[in-house]
Amino acid sequence: MIGNILTGLVVLIHCYIAYLEIVLWDTPRGHKAFNLEPDFASASKVLAANQGLYNGFLAAGLIWGLYLGAGGFQIKIFFLLCVAIAGLYGAATVGRKILFIQTVPAVLAIGAVWLGW
Repeated sequence: MIGNILTGLVVLIHCYIAYLEIVLWDTPRGHKAFNLEPDFASASKVLAANQGLYNGFLAAGLIWGLYLGAGGFQIKIFFLLCVAIAGLYGAATVGRKILFIQTVPAVLAIGAVWLGW
């Protein structure tokens, strides 16, 4: 139960990140969320949308795992590991904030799903 709730939280986070990257990247809200200069945001809008699509796929995989219930254990673990690894890479290459927004929730969800909570 707790594992599914935490996995659902990771889904919501990634849906929001995907929305920010695909729809709001070149807006004041996107600029604030990602600390972007307007010129850079405008020039990188297509790349950000591509990145947002990948975040959407991570969310979709987790939704699939949740939909399968107990049978989705391996799918949830796989996609949560993908989220955690992507978060580690983002924290190392972009900023530590990503560690707390993406990696920590994924790792907590992995632990709860793994322990059957």
